[in-house]
Amino acid sequence: MSKKIKVLIVDDSMVFREVLLRGVSSDPDIEVVATATDPFDARDKIINYEPDVMTCDVEMPKMNGIEFIQKLMPQYPLPIIVVSSTSGTVFDALSAGAVEFVSKPDLSSVKNVENFINDLTIKIKIASNAKVQKRSKDTVSNKIESTKSTDKNKIIAIGASTGGTEAIFSVLKRLPKDIPGIVIVQHIPPNFSRMFAERLNNTIDLEVREAKAGDYVERGLVLIAPGDKHMIIRRIGDRYKVDCFFNEKVNGHCPSVDVLFESVAKEAGKNAIGIILTGMGYDGAKGLMSMRRKGARTIGQDEKSCVVYGMPKVAFNIGAVEKQTPLDNIASALYSMLS
Repeated sequence: MSKKIKVLIVDDSMVFREVLLRGVSSDPDIEVVATATDPFDARDKIINYEPDVMTCDVEMPKMNGIEFIQKLMPQYPLPIIVVSSTSGTVFDALSAGAVEFVSKPDLSSVKNVENFINDLTIKIKIASNAKVQKRSKDTVSNKIESTKSTDKNKIIAIGASTGGTEAIFSVLKRLPKDIPGIVIVQHIPPNFSRMFAERLNNTIDLEVREAKAGDYVERGLVLIAPGDKHMIIRRIGDRYKVDCFFNEKVNGHCPSVDVLFESVAKEAGKNAIGIILTGMGYDGAKGLMSMRRKGARTIGQDEKSCVVYGMPKVAFNIGAVEKQTPLDNIASALYSMLS
């Protein structure tokens, strides 16, 4: 019999703790070993129960969730899933060390609660396999000051899932303003994709936007797929235009990395560079393989630097990855492939 995943639930709302407890406990692979009402209560229960995964609210008495995560991670590295209705602070929590996030549902809607519990259960299982590392201070010691002269048909495509928001930031912050246009699929809920784009736009040198149908891929511009739409590119003359559309999930995801990568393989061929970053599952592997077969250069994040070595592992194992490298070296590896 496989060992159950031990979960600690931290939330100051008695009603919501009960919703979480009942919902998550219904999965046979998960055991809620304790609940806590605030960070100080949680600290004691982490020591007593040694959970495999912790869910944590952001808005709590005595100490907010972000400060708690910042203080906890250096002493007790633990996979943490942020469960919050305060969407504006989610990326601060991820920067502090959380591996995933889920939006709190409207408790008056049974369907919303069911969807929430299903999503959270999946993410708990993913988080239980996540590799949590102590965060180093955010430095940009190997920032690239300028790019090589490249033709205007170049395009860069990036795909990521669990741990990807911080991995993407780590890559993009090192790139200069005149880098060829970048298109990104990050597995992320609706609304969060816009917030993610805004956060990046405010903290790095590149222009970053949530993509919309009709946007052109431009030098120095990063387009993030909307959290509930697939994104593809189409070649229009010597330029690329994105299309974003609702459709069925592919590999369990919408947006799907494979959908983007397959379009890049078809429309850009040897003029593209594909990068696959940390994430659970196999989305993006086949698409990256298609890119490589069409002459694109490809990069995969290595196991040691991944939060979850899933998507990059599958891509590497099928031969889709030309160069595997640690996260901190991906920007320079990308630069070396530009010509």
